Amino acid sequence: MNENTDVVVIGGGYAGVMAANRLTQRGDVTVTLVNPRPDFVHRIRLHQLVGGTDTAVVGYREVLAEGVRLVVDSVTRIDSAGRAVELAGGGTVGYDYLVYAVGSGSADPSVPGAAEFAYPIGTFEEAGRLRPVLDAAPATAAVTVVGAGPTGIETAAELSEAGRAVTLVCGGVLGPYLHPRGRRSVAKRLAKLGVTVLDGPGAKVTAVTRDAVRLADGRTLSSEVTIWTVGFGVPDLAVRSGLSADALGRLLTDETLTSVDDVRIIAAGDSAAPSGLPLRMSCQAAMPMGARAADTVLARIAGERPETLNQSFAAQCISLGRADGIFQFANRADVAVWFNIDGRLGAKLKEAVCTGVVKHLADEAGKPGAYRLHRVSGGATRQRLLQAKQAGQAEEPVAVAAL
Repeated sequence: MNENTDVVVIGGGYAGVMAANRLTQRGDVTVTLVNPRPDFVHRIRLHQLVGGTDTAVVGYREVLAEGVRLVVDSVTRIDSAGRAVELAGGGTVGYDYLVYAVGSGSADPSVPGAAEFAYPIGTFEEAGRLRPVLDAAPATAAVTVVGAGPTGIETAAELSEAGRAVTLVCGGVLGPYLHPRGRRSVAKRLAKLGVTVLDGPGAKVTAVTRDAVRLADGRTLSSEVTIWTVGFGVPDLAVRSGLSADALGRLLTDETLTSVDDVRIIAAGDSAAPSGLPLRMSCQAAMPMGARAADTVLARIAGERPETLNQSFAAQCISLGRADGIFQFANRADVAVWFNIDGRLGAKLKEAVCTGVVKHLADEAGKPGAYRLHRVSGGATRQRLLQAKQAGQAEEPVAVAAL
């Protein structure tokens, strides 16, 4: 290997920025981050971009280490044999190691009319396209939010607080992740904001038109603006590059996040499927995975054995407008428990998480190697899942139902 090691990170989200920053611990490692946007998208604030209360953008100079070279472009293909990535703008960037952190976005909707008439908000560009549509719509316009995961709930609350007439169509239960106690709290707050919540098996969207939404139970809802928050999708870059991926397109890796095809390709974040058992798509998982991916690369450079995942979860937090929210605690297996903090304190905790995420990235940029949350104990449940899978007792996990 050359005296200097070149590492390319594809994707400048939570996982990619964490990995890029951490890799600068070694002076003999050159880090290049390839990202299609010139700024960092604070994705957990996209509902605020839609509601007009935040830009959901942070300058890369605030969160990216000075030693990281930023290339604003998209990768069209990974040439693993030639150890290079091909760019949409032309040319290639060579690497000794590659960190695959391309993230996720909105899934292609299969419901008739949804792709044509509904507005997804899984990416910065999608949320940006919706913002002027809302601005142009009358204040009395009927707005329908489809999908009652965190993004759907947050978007419905944000728009209702701004004076919009909002209907939230759950397609099942409100907040599937939430404990029943937490679900009651969220329902109460949404009712106070004036959001009409439609849940149950009949509240599944079967068709979307220019000005209406049709449900499985036969109801037709007037909808001048329909917002789609159902389902995650990932870029097909791994598949296009001939790398092994799961059914959703996430890169298949082992527990060190190393590609099952190539020891020089390491994945992190929403686009990774370690051992075919992907973690919940979230910044809560992405940043520790980014740190773990960087540690795997650094261990390989040093000729050491990389450590394996030791991921644990603690909670899920949801904002309910600017003055309310819920911090839903969970056990280390990522199952919600009865305890939650809601109301104004819940809102403050959610805001602390949003600002804390940026601070974690900035701190790692200023002092690479300082981040330690990926080493928090909590991997026992995952080990049991792996053992069950290896014994043929576990089925493949399904994709997360809502953003």
